[in-house]
Amino acid sequence: MNEENFINKLRLGNQAAFSQLLDDYQQKVFGTCISFIPNKEDAEDVAQEVFLEVFKSISKFKGDAKLSTWIYKIATNKCLEFIRRKNTKKRFAFMQTILGNEIPLDKTSYFTEVNHPGVLLENKEKSEIIFRAINTLPESQRVIFTLAKIDGKSYQEIVEITGKSLSSVESIMFRAKKGLQHKLELFYKNEKF
Repeated sequence: MNEENFINKLRLGNQAAFSQLLDDYQQKVFGTCISFIPNKEDAEDVAQEVFLEVFKSISKFKGDAKLSTWIYKIATNKCLEFIRRKNTKKRFAFMQTILGNEIPLDKTSYFTEVNHPGVLLENKEKSEIIFRAINTLPESQRVIFTLAKIDGKSYQEIVEITGKSLSSVESIMFRAKKGLQHKLELFYKNEKF
């Protein structure tokens, strides 16, 4: 079945088409989510949000890009929303502590689990350090670096997902690599970011 027919079936609410969509994209979307959110349970939750958004918004899909590109764009945006919410909660908890209204913080690390096949690192500790460094990058650098180096997307796919020009993606990637290199050098000298 060609993509246009498949999309039309999705728009009509065809259950078999939705099942096929899940079969085709569930692992890929989860892979993208775990690249941004290296915690299995959180990544699974965000992946579910991605499919809910796809089901809810399929009628708005214009077909300007491939269906897969549109889905990856939703996945990237949902991951960034999750990270922003998590960072807001951390800032709120920090402010509560400063103001003397201490509230219990979640003792489990944000980086408790890294099981992504694209992350070929020797041990969990190194993975945590690298993910912490990645998460200190400005958002545009973090997105492009994660899509390219962790999720394995080509620059052309990143252009389609982010809507940025190829030269912009290349420039941002260059700055991300330089920034990460600097952050990791500082970390290994001082053991802090």
